[in-house]
Amino acid sequence: MGPLEKLYDITAFGELLTQPGAALMLAIGVFLLFLGIRKRYEPLLLVPIGFGVILANLPGAGMGIVEEEMVMFEDGRYMNLIEIAGEYGIMNYLYYMLIKTGFLPPIIFLGVGALTDFGPMLRNLRLSLFGAAAQLGIFTVFFVAIAAGFTPQEAGALGIIGGGDGPTAIYISIVLAPHMLGPIAIAAYSYMALVPVIIPPIARGMCTNKELAINMKAMDKRFPSKRQIKNIAAVKIAFPIVMGIVVAFFVPAAVPLVGMLMFGNLIREIGVATGRLTEAATGPIMNTATIFLGLAIGATMTSATFLDVRTLGIIFGGLVAFAISVAGGIVAVKIYNLFAKKKINPLIGATGLSAVPMASRVASEIAVKHDPSNHLLQYCMASNISGVIGSAVAAGVLIAFLA
Repeated sequence: MGPLEKLYDITAFGELLTQPGAALMLAIGVFLLFLGIRKRYEPLLLVPIGFGVILANLPGAGMGIVEEEMVMFEDGRYMNLIEIAGEYGIMNYLYYMLIKTGFLPPIIFLGVGALTDFGPMLRNLRLSLFGAAAQLGIFTVFFVAIAAGFTPQEAGALGIIGGGDGPTAIYISIVLAPHMLGPIAIAAYSYMALVPVIIPPIARGMCTNKELAINMKAMDKRFPSKRQIKNIAAVKIAFPIVMGIVVAFFVPAAVPLVGMLMFGNLIREIGVATGRLTEAATGPIMNTATIFLGLAIGATMTSATFLDVRTLGIIFGGLVAFAISVAGGIVAVKIYNLFAKKKINPLIGATGLSAVPMASRVASEIAVKHDPSNHLLQYCMASNISGVIGSAVAAGVLIAFLA
């Protein structure tokens, strides 16, 4: 029996029996993979995150992210990266090098900027106001979380989930509440992936069929704009430069995110002269960053950190913040319509969070069901894109006050 016992000891079956929480976390990882692979909910995000969760909870594999205290000496110094890799493995090396330093979220914003066309927003600037209104969920949940017992820093990191922007949620968590990074990242990306499930019931519950059928192109014909942009190409080049400078003066803490977003957009709009930079930002750089970000974030979700009452509170609070942001944008449009002759479809307000372009596609599909000729995608993108800037600025405000 000696060889058989030794053979059993080198397997992980014994550890799995003594760690029932690991089995539950493996099931959660498989569920995230199911959403990404089968349901096609943000597969570029959920597949790496889900697999990271699995890696972190494989018994005996040692792939989970360890707590910060375990990589610190008594005098407050951190281990160097070689020591971290040797002691705790590759996932901890990636986490403390790329995530803990706050390196990857701005890099992803660079790629997002290079993929984003601000043209719809610039042509419909009034619609960008609803991107600001949709940030209501961030600050509502911030105050509710404080009342529930979270520290202001934890409440700020929790509330930012309402912006619907994964990199922003990760960045503010790193700065304000690094111990909550895993649950917040999982919640933010999961709700972004579940936009097709979250937005429709809120929109249908808050809007009448008449409101959902408001045809924006018909409104444009009845009330044509008096001001037309003559040289849209020049405006699109000037916009990221001006916006970056303005944000830097008013909310300096938001510059790491907004600055990289605007730089990425600038190299896109310049065109052929910076085409190679755009291809790099949207291709190998962003893809590599997404892989490492997803795996490392997933690896933070060990059973010890996830199976906790506060973690469940974070996930529930994030859902509330997300829902309030959607509702806040809808309410803002309804208020606007009370005073304006040129009505706006409330679905445009529902896309004011940063889940680009999923939120816009979902809202457009709802509108088409009520009127097959009502294609709202370009109008929704105006609000949706402004929400990206709005959530990054909101994160900067929270960091400025709480860091």
